[in-house]
Amino acid sequence: MVNYSIIIPTYNRPVRLKSCLESLVNLNFPKENLEVIVSDDGSEVDLSLLIKQFESKITLEYLKCVNAGPATARNQGASVATNEYLVFLDDDCCMSPDFLTVVSKKLKERPNAMIGGHSVNALSNNIYSNASQALIDYLYSYFNEDENNAQFITSGNMVISKSQFQKLGGFDTSFPLAAAEDREFCDRWLFMGNTILYLKEAVILHYHELSFYKFLKQHFNYGIGAAHFHKVFSKRRKEKVPFEPIKFYWELLRFPF
Repeated sequence: MVNYSIIIPTYNRPVRLKSCLESLVNLNFPKENLEVIVSDDGSEVDLSLLIKQFESKITLEYLKCVNAGPATARNQGASVATNEYLVFLDDDCCMSPDFLTVVSKKLKERPNAMIGGHSVNALSNNIYSNASQALIDYLYSYFNEDENNAQFITSGNMVISKSQFQKLGGFDTSFPLAAAEDREFCDRWLFMGNTILYLKEAVILHYHELSFYKFLKQHFNYGIGAAHFHKVFSKRRKEKVPFEPIKFYWELLRFPF
């Protein structure tokens, strides 16, 4: 049986974190093979009472960190993890009950691969959440057309062995925002000759509530993250990030329809 350490970076979202933890309690997977690490990125709200509600239901460790961004919070969670595999899960996501069962079957075949599951927007009445998810869906369909040779998965839904994560050096903490740090990590992983698998059967429900302002801010941050990624990419590979072909942008416009 595979043992997992589930690492959840969180910041000022106790309601979403509670739903996330509840989904882990309800997993169809042996609890003795799990530990959950909540890595609090300097939240201004007190999460101690919430954490206590779950300490008797699942092995749970709470880390109170200085606010430094999600990349740092994930790395700090990974540093205290004791199990063979790490699962990075965002606090506004809920695992489907069979998520780890599906992942475990695939890891028996490909133990050294990094695995990303399929995220589903759980706020179908929110047009901004729908738009945000549609962009992710398009990027996955484009870059992960070959599911056994995927190119990109998000850090909110990622499974990797702890030893490989440590060997790679963790997430690049020069990315202070939740923007492009996962893109950089995937690029570095592939650059080292490793494999990414996109596993559609491993489903995560994403409760990313957005307003018009938050949607604009999200994509502004994506732009900042992309610019920083270009610098890191160019330094590592001694070349500029190549432009995608016209087909990429044409299909992007057509995808919502």
